[in-house]
Amino acid sequence: MRTNIRFESVYPDRTAMSQLTLFDSRDTVLTDDERGRITYSPRLVGAATAERWFSELRSGVNWRAERRMMYDREVDVPRLTGHFLLEPPAENMPPAIVEAARLVTDRIVAPFNTVGLNLYRDGRDSVAPHNDHLDEIREGFPIALVSLGATRRMTIRAKAGSRRAIHVDLEAGSLFVMDYATQIHYTHAVPKTDEPVGERISLAFRVKRLTSNSASYRSAR
Repeated sequence: MRTNIRFESVYPDRTAMSQLTLFDSRDTVLTDDERGRITYSPRLVGAATAERWFSELRSGVNWRAERRMMYDREVDVPRLTGHFLLEPPAENMPPAIVEAARLVTDRIVAPFNTVGLNLYRDGRDSVAPHNDHLDEIREGFPIALVSLGATRRMTIRAKAGSRRAIHVDLEAGSLFVMDYATQIHYTHAVPKTDEPVGERISLAFRVKRLTSNSASYRSAR
């Protein structure tokens, strides 16, 4: 299996677009400078484990449809969501999340205490460009995203300067990591697609600022 990563500038006449084809054995640094570090690892777990986790979470999570205010009207959130506290662990947490949390924590060595899940049912489900709420996450710790199911494209774009975009196809079993500084300088999104695509589940591990009402924290992307 190969991974496609594409870099482009908002000014295509000034900077040529390039595409890198990378094999599973390599962890890829997408950006690493004063604005933060973003990496992509195509193979955190193998295909069989990724498929097992997907099946367990698809049937075992109480997926919720949410609504939110956009401008002056309430709209459906274009995906289903779920979330669990890792510390203290939720009693009903699926074993797949326990396994994934252990692997991610061993790999990154961060005290992740929450995981937010999203279920993308088809190409119409998406996440608009955004950054994480800095008042909800603890400074200095990364965000780690595990992907399961169908491959979907993540688009990362700088907020200032050339606003160069990075597009990476997040494969089943992969690990995508953004450090804290990237939430200040970049947005990330999972755009809609017209192409036929199956269901995808994402697990976003974060170190959150927990409060007395932590059960209602904002679901991860």
